[in-house]
Amino acid sequence: MPFSHHSHSGQFCMHAKDTLEEMIQEAIRRGMKVFALTEHAPRDQMVDLYPEEVRAQQTPFDLFNTFLQFYNTALLLRAKYSSQIHLLVGCEAEYIRPTSIPLMRELCAQFRFDFLIGSVHHVNTIPIDFDKELYQKALLSLGPDATEDMLFEQYLDDQLIMLEEVKPAVVGHFDLIRLMSDDPKRMMSTYGERVWAKVLRNLEAVKFYGGLLEMNSAAIRKGWDTPYPGRDICETWISMGGRFTFSDDSHGVFQIGLNYHHLLAYCQSLNLKEIHYLIKLPMGEMAVDVLDACAVRALSLEELVKHPFWEMDREERKNNEQEKAS
Repeated sequence: MPFSHHSHSGQFCMHAKDTLEEMIQEAIRRGMKVFALTEHAPRDQMVDLYPEEVRAQQTPFDLFNTFLQFYNTALLLRAKYSSQIHLLVGCEAEYIRPTSIPLMRELCAQFRFDFLIGSVHHVNTIPIDFDKELYQKALLSLGPDATEDMLFEQYLDDQLIMLEEVKPAVVGHFDLIRLMSDDPKRMMSTYGERVWAKVLRNLEAVKFYGGLLEMNSAAIRKGWDTPYPGRDICETWISMGGRFTFSDDSHGVFQIGLNYHHLLAYCQSLNLKEIHYLIKLPMGEMAVDVLDACAVRALSLEELVKHPFWEMDREERKNNEQEKAS
């Protein structure tokens, strides 16, 4: 039962491609059974706009209007495709500054999300995953003698605030801070003791409220050897009894299910026994294990590998390689 809990469409995200409906149609074609629609939460300050949004002369009002259109479109499409795929309508929550928390609470009051992904993309309000230049700017914002250890610590402190205040059902790309670092493949446990202590602290926070860490295949297409999070974090999370889910963090049709064969191999190398996913409960149905408005379901890796998705994926990758060679 392949699934993804993290996606963006070019219809509602300026750094993505393709329409929301095209994304859903591709997820159905790929044999996914659960697919989440999770556009970025709107940001409420001009300074937080991304370069492509500035170039398009966007304003925070435009972001809110776009998000409203996303939500309404997602609900309509969920009804349209309900017989073919289980669609979840959520949001990727952002922590940028302390006012991000009341903003997320207002959004949750206005929109009935099935669940939230909780992510951190900024340190000192500066994006840390957009490009190397902004990453360095975030580092220097901590002082002229700031080290990457200090930047990682601040990222983890901000992440803790988001975890404790928002309690997102799914924690997005836990170690994203590594992406633009001097050595992205260096594991977080090899940094200073304070960094690793804060990693453990944040994992404990997720474990406390029962959240899921996403195992996110996007890191592979960005040059990593493994998905997010790194092996040290995964092994620690498993030892704590923590639970994982799958995400492709797709920003277009061509990224749906991309590198899932690496995701599966990673799970097997970690000796992971089961993976978890969310489903929206029918009206009036109760469940013991619930995050946000969704029930948590477990699927053994033994069952997962039997799904037709993997054979289709194998064939498509083979065909793509042949096309490149010809």
